[in-house]
Amino acid sequence: MRASLKRPVVVLVLAAVAGGAGACKKKTPEPGNTGVVPPAAPASAPMAVTSVNLGKSLGPDKRVTSETTTFGTRDTIYASVATSGNAGGTLAARWTFQDGQVVDETTQTVGATGPAVTEFHVTKPSGWPTGNYKVEVMLNGSAAQSKEFRVQ
Repeated sequence: MRASLKRPVVVLVLAAVAGGAGACKKKTPEPGNTGVVPPAAPASAPMAVTSVNLGKSLGPDKRVTSETTTFGTRDTIYASVATSGNAGGTLAARWTFQDGQVVDETTQTVGATGPAVTEFHVTKPSGWPTGNYKVEVMLNGSAAQSKEFRVQ
């Protein structure tokens, strides 16, 4: 009878060892299923005009090299418009003379690229009449910022 008792005990011991070894085995995650939830994509921040600067020349980054609000009659007048946000939009620059007479109006589309600088300019080879002017920058059809300047 002793031999018959040893056999079930040996089988039980082997089964327990085999079961325990399987429980210690490190499980490899399935490809693409790491258990980590990726962060949500950031929401689109709407475009906003952060600054409008005027000057007589621009650098390669489309920013005014020397800001001024006083121009000569034969100067090209530049407006450098900085924007923020990662949703695109439409910028327009409306240039007016003293009584609101429109001198020029230009529209440009700005892509969804984050911070950007857009350049507008006006020139008059025959010379600007002296007086007070204003450039109004509109974003998607709504007034965003304006700058007054003088030609003398």
